[in-house]
Amino acid sequence: RPAGAAWPLERDCLRAAAAVRTTGDYLPSCDRANWLALDIGGANLKAADGCGWCHSEPFPLWQAWRELPQAIAAILARCSPDRLAVTMTGEIADCFADRADGVREIVTGCIEAAAGRPVFIYSLDGTLIEPAEAVTRPLAVAAANWHALARLAGSLIPTGRGLLLDIGSTTTDLVPLAAGHPASQGNTDWERMACGELLYMGVERTPVPALVRTLPYRSSRRPVASECFATVRDAWLTVGGLPERPQDQNTADGGPATRAAARIRLARTMLLEPADFSDTDARQAAAWITELQCRRLTVALKRQLEGSEQATAIVTCGHGGSLAKQAIARLDGPMTVCSLAQSLGDDIARVGPAHAVARIARGEL
Repeated sequence: RPAGAAWPLERDCLRAAAAVRTTGDYLPSCDRANWLALDIGGANLKAADGCGWCHSEPFPLWQAWRELPQAIAAILARCSPDRLAVTMTGEIADCFADRADGVREIVTGCIEAAAGRPVFIYSLDGTLIEPAEAVTRPLAVAAANWHALARLAGSLIPTGRGLLLDIGSTTTDLVPLAAGHPASQGNTDWERMACGELLYMGVERTPVPALVRTLPYRSSRRPVASECFATVRDAWLTVGGLPERPQDQNTADGGPATRAAARIRLARTMLLEPADFSDTDARQAAAWITELQCRRLTVALKRQLEGSEQATAIVTCGHGGSLAKQAIARLDGPMTVCSLAQSLGDDIARVGPAHAVARIARGEL
């Protein structure tokens, strides 16, 4: 290829991304589309209309599940849709007895918030079903948001084989794609985790001791307390892989998501006094945590790509762009990378599953 020219597959990705943008640019607002999609997770509540409007907010479902109808109603007041399409992962939250209980409570909360509007639930077969059916078939809708997102990712690489890499706050999805469609081995969480398509590791909520047993401290290594004094979000804040959000207190100690507060939390995980743990010490410890995450993700990527014949493209999405970039750089051979953030914008990419479900409801995917 000429110097500076794109690889053929990269050109295809760019054309597909431009088509996605153009479609969104010329669609009218939510007023005509009438749909609002919700992605209800265990820690975040996300919404999108499929036309460019989106919203994301922290919502600790395991603590505040009874307040879900009010939280959804507040979002609906901002968009005024006529119909709702819902996907979820929050049904596994430990406030619920089991997935069936979680699906039932989430669906009930959505119906209450909808105040008479029709509600539909996204299922793993790619269809939107009635709430009554979702409640009687909970495993058909539990943790189905990855499937919708994979359909959106597939629109960027409509031919050949590829992989969706979605790194969220809590988990990472690695979904094989073929001819623009999901080609996963598993459907349920446990099936996908068993075959390496779901990693219970994200870039915010994963506790530090879930990854490491010791951390470097100056010229020695210190054991890590088996307590959630710090999460990987503190490491990524420290190395600059995540932005500071002073108003966000969804952290291990309820303090702000800033580098200064992260340093204190990282010190605490080694039972050190903050006064004895400098910014340099924090960067040293954080670099080791992020390195181990990168190694684990690289191994998982290689496993999926080796099992996906002739996969040459990866579509990235989610909060963990820095981690994704580092892991992909360690792969063998050329790999085309298509970023949902670049094609759709950071805000929509952050609510990717909700945006995907909205477009599915509108008949565009």
